[in-house]
Amino acid sequence: MVWLKALLFTLVAPVTVVLWVPLWLLGWSYPRPALLLQWLGLLPIALGAAVYLWCVWNFAARGQGTPAPIDPPKTLVVQGLYRWVRNPMYMGIGLVLMGETLLFGSGSLLLYTLLVLLTCHLFVILYEEPTLRRRFGQAYEDYCRTVPRWVPRFKKQP
Repeated sequence: MVWLKALLFTLVAPVTVVLWVPLWLLGWSYPRPALLLQWLGLLPIALGAAVYLWCVWNFAARGQGTPAPIDPPKTLVVQGLYRWVRNPMYMGIGLVLMGETLLFGSGSLLLYTLLVLLTCHLFVILYEEPTLRRRFGQAYEDYCRTVPRWVPRFKKQP
């Protein structure tokens, strides 16, 4: 059941952010990329989608929850990409949007991407981190001390 809820959340929230809103900003049609540089946008799109899906898998399999704030993981997820950075799911969404911006060469998508990233940052600081501190206490505090919020740290933790 947790997998179904995670899938439903993904189809509603992230798909809206990375598909429906960009499509609307582009006038309901994706322009054909013309330059090789634009085609390179496919790389961050694929990487970002893989990052997001890996995070959803970790939430469901290890945390027994979903990315939805109304049905979060029951345990603190610190495995997978969460071992190196605290917010890889938002980073995945940002990568998809940056890839779309590059692929379609759209200034409006660039502004939208920056707005989404700012919104994610504020959501993390003002809602998510305080909520996780209340739910997981010292375990989350320790996690925050050793794992950075946005810039991954790939060295092995002591």
